[in-house]
Amino acid sequence: MHKFPLAVIGAGVMGRAHIERILKTPEFALVGVAEPGDVGRQWCAERHIPTFENHAALLAATRPQGVVIATPNATHVAVAADCMASGLAVLIEKPVTDTLAAAERLIQLEKDTGVPVLVGHHRRQNPILQKARQIVEEGRLGQVVSANVMANFYKPDAYFDVAWRRQVGGGPVLINLIHDIDMLVYLLGDVRAVQGSQSNAVRGFEVEDTASALFEFACGTQAVMTVSDTAVSPWCWDLCAGEQSQYPRQNVQSHFLSGTQGALSLPDLALWHYPGERHWHHALTREQSNLHEIDVYVQQLRHFRAVAERRETPICSALDGWRTLQATQAWLQAARSGQRQTCPTFSASGKHT
Repeated sequence: MHKFPLAVIGAGVMGRAHIERILKTPEFALVGVAEPGDVGRQWCAERHIPTFENHAALLAATRPQGVVIATPNATHVAVAADCMASGLAVLIEKPVTDTLAAAERLIQLEKDTGVPVLVGHHRRQNPILQKARQIVEEGRLGQVVSANVMANFYKPDAYFDVAWRRQVGGGPVLINLIHDIDMLVYLLGDVRAVQGSQSNAVRGFEVEDTASALFEFACGTQAVMTVSDTAVSPWCWDLCAGEQSQYPRQNVQSHFLSGTQGALSLPDLALWHYPGERHWHHALTREQSNLHEIDVYVQQLRHFRAVAERRETPICSALDGWRTLQATQAWLQAARSGQRQTCPTFSASGKHT
């Protein structure tokens, strides 16, 4: 298989994560990086990576077949539009963009150009989550009636030396919990409504440090989610799923689904059910699925290549990204207003129902 030429736009934290994996994975070739900042350009220079001031210069000088966009959220769609105009498939880091209107523009661009978009909700690439989805779709839980998700972890004080992390939009709901929301959307489908609350009582910053929500799914599931970046706790996906080596792995679970026929915990994929009559006086049986671990970011790049070559459809499309962003923003609005927020279904006509 020939090397697949990729370009990366943005050499921040996530851009570098993609760059490092492109460099170490034989089936990819990095043709260049667009990065205006001195720190990012120096990082690239140390690795002898061709670097350009902006994405226009990068696209003019190189011939990628796919582009990874890891720029600030508000720039995602404008950068993607330029790439897609040249026929280049794009992998856009999460969240898909900063507003629903911008995400809807991206959906229209995909329709108009025929160029595919993959949104970087990387957890969908994890075999654990894919197996969980299979279990749900096979009906082994029956009707999923409730879900409980914990995303509690501790960010050190130095993390907040960057100003935007202390401001609205830089908190754990949009930065971290959006991944957990996307996991539930992937498993359960559309969110119908959200109620929520938030607090900044610990750090006192403009942005939340702790929040909770009740999600009502169209399928009938009620999901309770909590997040805090000021809690000393092992109960979050990053600490117990083993996706990223910088987090010491903990042998605990963070996601729990309960249904009329069984229950499932994640990431351990323990499936609980009654072997006979369902009765709370009877003993439950525990089944265990064991899967090989993979680097989900490398798997995402491989999937992106297949998407760009039109061999696979995106596991997280622009529309999927819109759905997850809508649910996340509805939570934040519910927390600010104290009122339940509904989540309309997307319509290509621009009218949501």
